[in-house]
Amino acid sequence: MLTAFARAFKTPDLRKKLLFTLGIIVVYRLGTHIPIPGVDYKNVQECVDQASGNQGLFGLVNMFSGGALLQITVFALGIMPYITASIILQLLTVVIPRLEALKKEGQAGTAKITQYTRYLTIALAILQGTGLVATARSGALFSGCTVAGQIVPDQAIFTTIVMVITMTAGTAVVMWLGELITDRGIGNGMSILMFISIAATFPSALWAIKQEGDLAGGWIEFGIVMLVGFVMVGLVVFVEQAQRRIPVQYAKRMIGRRSYGGTSTYIPLKVNQAGIIPVIFASSLLYIPALIVQFSGSQAGWAVWIQKNLADPEAAPHIVLYFLLIVFFAFFYVAISFNPEEVADNMKKYGGFIPGIRAGRPTAEYLSYVLNRITWPGSLYLGLISLVPTMALAGFGANQNFPFGGTSILIIVGVGLETVKQIESQLQQRNYEGFLR
Repeated sequence: MLTAFARAFKTPDLRKKLLFTLGIIVVYRLGTHIPIPGVDYKNVQECVDQASGNQGLFGLVNMFSGGALLQITVFALGIMPYITASIILQLLTVVIPRLEALKKEGQAGTAKITQYTRYLTIALAILQGTGLVATARSGALFSGCTVAGQIVPDQAIFTTIVMVITMTAGTAVVMWLGELITDRGIGNGMSILMFISIAATFPSALWAIKQEGDLAGGWIEFGIVMLVGFVMVGLVVFVEQAQRRIPVQYAKRMIGRRSYGGTSTYIPLKVNQAGIIPVIFASSLLYIPALIVQFSGSQAGWAVWIQKNLADPEAAPHIVLYFLLIVFFAFFYVAISFNPEEVADNMKKYGGFIPGIRAGRPTAEYLSYVLNRITWPGSLYLGLISLVPTMALAGFGANQNFPFGGTSILIIVGVGLETVKQIESQLQQRNYEGFLR
C-alpha cells in the first residue's frame, strides 16, 4: 500500500491534485484557529478547558467544525450550514415538482439545484451565526463556566452584526474551499473537509481518556478504547461494503445490422443505503427540545422533564427515542432516495429484466420487497453503532461525542473508502495497477 502511495505521488497530475487538496486542508485548519472580532479569547479558552469532555448540546456541531464552534473562530459554523441546506433541498426535491423537474434535466438542472443550495447555506449561516452569538452573549454556550457571561464583552449591536457577518463569510469560504477540492483535487470536497474536522478532534479526545484513566496511569483504559475503536472500524467497513446484488439481464436487440444488449449486470443495493443521514436527522431532532429549554430558561415541569430525559444522553428515554428515530429516518430516507417504480420503468424501457420476475410493476414490487428487507439490518446497525459511546464506553470518560462514536466513525470510514476508491481508479487509468494489492 505504501508503494501505491509512492506511485500516486510519482504521477504528475495526480500528485498535483493531492498536493492541492493538502494545501486546501491546511488553509481550512488555519481558519478554525482564527478568533472572530468582538470575542475575549482568554475567557473562551478558559471556558473551553472547563467544558472539555462535557460539551453538551453543542458537541455534535462542534465535532463537525473540528472544535472551531466552541472556540468561536472564523470557521465556527464549519460545513454544518451546507450539510443542512443539502439535506433540506434533497427532501424538497420529492415535495416540490419544480425541483424534481430540475433534477431530471441532467447537468443543467443539477447546477441550478447547487446554486439554490449555496443561497440556502448563506441564509442558514446567518441564522446559525446569530443564534451562536446570542448564546455566547447570554453565557449559555458554556454552562457552568465562571466567565461564560464575559465571552463577548461588547454588547453593542454593531459588534453583533460584525460577528455574524464574519462567521457567515467564513461559511462561504468553507463552501468555496470544498468546491475547489471537488473540481481540482481528489474526492468530494465537502466530505474531505468533514473528514478533517472530525479527525482533528481525535488526538485531544484520546489523550483526555488517558489522562482521566486510573489503571496504570490511564494507559490500560487508553488501550481498551483503542481496541474497541479498531473493532468498530472493522465492523463499519464490513457493513458499509456489504450489498445485495440483484441480477439484471438485457435482451438482444437488432438495430440495423448491429446487435445490442444481451449483457448481464446487477443493481447494487447497499445494506446501509441511507448512509449517515438518519443519524444526523435524529441528533438534530433530539437537540431541538433541549435548545428550546436552554434558551427559554424555564423551570416548569415540562422543562425539567426534558432536561432530565432528553438532554441527558445517558437517560433511558433519550437512548430509546434516539434509536427509534434513527430506524425511522433510515426507512424514510431510503424511501425518498430510491424509487423502485422509476428503476423498473427504466429497465423496461431498455429491455432489461430480473430473471424470474416480470418487467414493470412486478419488478418494482420485488425491488421494494428486497429494499425493505435489507434496510432493517442497516437501520438497526446504524442505531447500535450510534449508541456505542453511551452504552459501552461511558466508563472510560466517553460521551456521545467520543471520537470512536457512531457518527464520527461512519463519516471517517465512508469518506476514507470513497477517497481511496477514487485514487485507485485514477491509478488504474494511468498504470493499470490497483491502489490496494
